Parts: sequence; structure tokens; C-alpha cells
Amino acid sequence: MARTLLEEELELTSYQLAIHLVTAGKMAQVNGQFLQHSGSTDVITFDYRDGYAEMAEQKAAELTGEIYISITDAISQAREFSTKWQEEVVRYAIHGVLHLRGYDDLASAKRAIMKREENRLLRRIAAQFPVASIGA
Repeated sequence: MARTLLEEELELTSYQLAIHLVTAGKMAQVNGQFLQHSGSTDVITFDYRDGYAEMAEQKAAELTGEIYISITDAISQAREFSTKWQEEVVRYAIHGVLHLRGYDDLASAKRAIMKREENRLLRRIAAQFPVASIGA
């Protein structure tokens, strides 16, 4: 799914990406150590490109980074939003990749743009893969 997202949907030809599926405890540790925030969160993205600020503006074709996804938070969010936890995990992976492509979700207008693209890509991936039944 990640390769399809990167190569077919986003047409990337060069990327280095690690996706870590972790517990809430590990996510809280990463969140505290690197972002100085307490507690767990659903997804954290680290961009390792040189010149990140300039490249993000251009939506550069190259992508290098890490995405941490909390399975525990995915399960909790799935219950809250009446979705499958597997769909949440895929959504978080897409969300992280979009951050690595320069999307921002801090301001509401930018968050709406990012959410639309996240939903579009999730629909496209779900049409190609049995997302809801992964790990079932």
C-alpha cells in the first residue's frame, strides 16, 4: 500500500521512508523526547530532507523521513469515528506522507486542504486494497 501511495498515486521516483507501528507507550516516549509533548498521539512525522522549508514550498518529488503510528490510538479513534482501526492506520500513513510532501494542518484553511487530499488518497488506496480487513 505504501509503495502504491508513493509511486502510483504521488508519482514519486525517489524516496526513503520508514513507517513504525508502535504502542501508545512508545508513541508517548517519542512525543516527549522529540516534540516535548506529553502523552501519546496518533501519528508523528519526521522529515529528514535538507532544506526542508524551501522544498516543502515546491512539493518536491523526493521524500525522506519516518512516520510513527500508534496502533493504540488508531483503535481508540476507530471506536470514536465508527471506522475500522486498519483504516485509521492507513489514514495516518497517508497523513504522514502528506506532511513529508509539504502539507500543513496547523491553520484551518490548510487543514481543510490536507484533509481533502488525505480523504482522496484513502479512497484510492482502499479501492485497490482490502484495507478494512488487514490483520483480521
